[in-house]
Amino acid sequence: MSSAKTKSWVPLYIALGIVWGCSFIFIKLGLEFLTPFGVAFGRCALGAITLLIALKVMGLRLPRERSTWWHLWVVSLLLNVIPGILFAVAETEVTSILAGIINAVTPLMTLLAIMIVFREEKLPSHQVIGLSLGFIGVLIVLGAWNGLGTNPWWAIGALLLAVACYGVSFPYSRKNVLPLKLKPEVMAATQLVSATITLLPFYLFDGIAENNYELGPVLAMLGLGIFGSGFAYIWNFKIMSAAGSAIASSVTFVTPVVAVIVGIIFLGEKITWNEPVGGLVVLISAAIAQGRIKLKSQRVVQGD
Repeated sequence: MSSAKTKSWVPLYIALGIVWGCSFIFIKLGLEFLTPFGVAFGRCALGAITLLIALKVMGLRLPRERSTWWHLWVVSLLLNVIPGILFAVAETEVTSILAGIINAVTPLMTLLAIMIVFREEKLPSHQVIGLSLGFIGVLIVLGAWNGLGTNPWWAIGALLLAVACYGVSFPYSRKNVLPLKLKPEVMAATQLVSATITLLPFYLFDGIAENNYELGPVLAMLGLGIFGSGFAYIWNFKIMSAAGSAIASSVTFVTPVVAVIVGIIFLGEKITWNEPVGGLVVLISAAIAQGRIKLKSQRVVQGD
């Protein structure tokens, strides 16, 4: 890979890791004046507006086929609506650090979805080992030997269910959305418009927690929506185009590190030894499952 081509995606890769890593602290700050419904709606609405402007500049338009909208609506439920609400609900009780670490389980949930829901292929041994190690990593993160500590069981369940939705969304998109051959920006914009429309009634019902719009929380929501749910999609697609999907997907190894750092620095959140240790086990397990770390018994590592 030429140095010029590498330079074209490295800044975007760093920006993407930072933005997605900061999304958990942005959610926590947004909850200071919005309800979980309000946070989920706000990020999708701001992201949709951002991408619609991008489409206008690029001379692109939203699709017209009902079947296309249907599939992208399903994706929006799995990637934006349900996880958006669940992450916000969970973060009313747990730290942004824990939410960021649990989010690193996404690659493992994707493999589970392929194995259980879609059954597209038999999992090779390295993926089975990765999944098993990942399960152990989650138990370490949660400090299972102490119960769940101060974390309510329902909040942990909400985080895991949100990540499970992420896991199902990727094989669903590969099977039902990618064959449509739409421009990535069009797919992302349609997805966010669908999510915004779906979440609007929830926002109107109970979206504002209190009418206290301080600068920090408002800026956090703007960052979460415009960058985390808007430009981030475009950056991700550009990285995939320039460096390949393997490098693009590895950003999931960066986001929990960023989440831990910003949670400690800006929110003063506490971290126990088992959270980073368990998070590291989860990241190693995901790397094994994805074939990034080759095992001795692993003869062939299949690509994306």
